[in-house]
Amino acid sequence: MIEVVGVRFKHAGKIYYFSPGDLKLAAYDKVIVETARGVEFGELVIPARLVADEEVILPLKQVMRQATTADELFVEQNKLKEKEAFQVCLKKISEHQLPMKLVDVEYTFDGNKIIFSFTAEGRVDFRELVKDLAAIFRTRIELRQIGVRDEAKMLGGVGSCGRILCCTSFLGDFEPVSIRMAKDQKLSLNPTKISGICGRLMCCLKYENGCYKSDDKERCCRNNSQVGEKMAETSDEANLQGDSAVSARPDGRVQRNRKGEKPKGKSERV
Repeated sequence: MIEVVGVRFKHAGKIYYFSPGDLKLAAYDKVIVETARGVEFGELVIPARLVADEEVILPLKQVMRQATTADELFVEQNKLKEKEAFQVCLKKISEHQLPMKLVDVEYTFDGNKIIFSFTAEGRVDFRELVKDLAAIFRTRIELRQIGVRDEAKMLGGVGSCGRILCCTSFLGDFEPVSIRMAKDQKLSLNPTKISGICGRLMCCLKYENGCYKSDDKERCCRNNSQVGEKMAETSDEANLQGDSAVSARPDGRVQRNRKGEKPKGKSERV
């Protein structure tokens, strides 16, 4: 067993394990760690605990130190620089007439690298763009092509359910979703109804999929005939009350329509 802490670098981002060393850390502490991208600023979301050796990728890096107020101010300054870098990159993309869409810009905590994330339909030759950006910012430049799911996660939005996108609010990783899941749950196979704003199958199709594969699948909503029964009764009662209220109108148009009678003249029309 190995003692680890979980650190997240972005809201609803992936959680990475680090060794706490001799530091006494609590949940939601801000920490400075060393990653493959360099020194990074993150938030501790999982306090120290023991995990099995196979759950950790060795060698496990150690948390460098707890972040200070100055570190947090430095992060805010980097966010302002990211907005400026975004506009500069947009201008350079337009000058080189590259078929790409810039999505996000990120400074590493130490400022040794700027990461530009973009989407494109195919491969893009951005070598000249990298040269121009490196000459402007005088630091390492990385251009990363991402997929439509990652784009939706970065930009955010509201799903067809009326809630903030799952990938933006709490999903750390994208899990594979198949059309078979929609079939098992007896959902409509219309792509417009089961696809998210990214154009891919909605991640929430996987949430209840395990229920439909279990031995107790009769309790699932789609297989339970009692689900929605009360709502149907209430709806029928409302319809009856509505008809009685309408039929009480003095002109009696509802009854004539049911009998198929047509108005005899303009005087009966309202």
